[in-house]
Amino acid sequence: QVQLVESGGGLVQAGGSLRLSCAASGGIFSIATMGWYRQPPGKQRLLVARITSAQTTTYADSVKGRFTISRDNAKRTAALQMNSLQTEDTAVYYCNLKFPNGIEYWGKGTLVTVSS
Repeated sequence: QVQLVESGGGLVQAGGSLRLSCAASGGIFSIATMGWYRQPPGKQRLLVARITSAQTTTYADSVKGRFTISRDNAKRTAALQMNSLQTEDTAVYYCNLKFPNGIEYWGKGTLVTVSS
């Protein structure tokens, strides 16, 4: 059974930076695609960024150039570096792990609040 634990959320002023981390236990981490999703209050959960086992990255248009996703297979972690944060980035951020067979897991989420 895979478990994902996010950390690094908090309150930051607009223009500031935060780094989210996701630690995974269980499963073969290196073959999984890792993703970060976010869900603003009252809205649906959407993809922010993902990184495949081959280190291919994908970003939502709204975060391109500001956010960077990375992974460390040896440590079984994925990170999301968020720079130039905007109030619109306020959301609960969720870590996602998806295996090639389609089975996926979610973390419980970490709240990021960006104040103006």
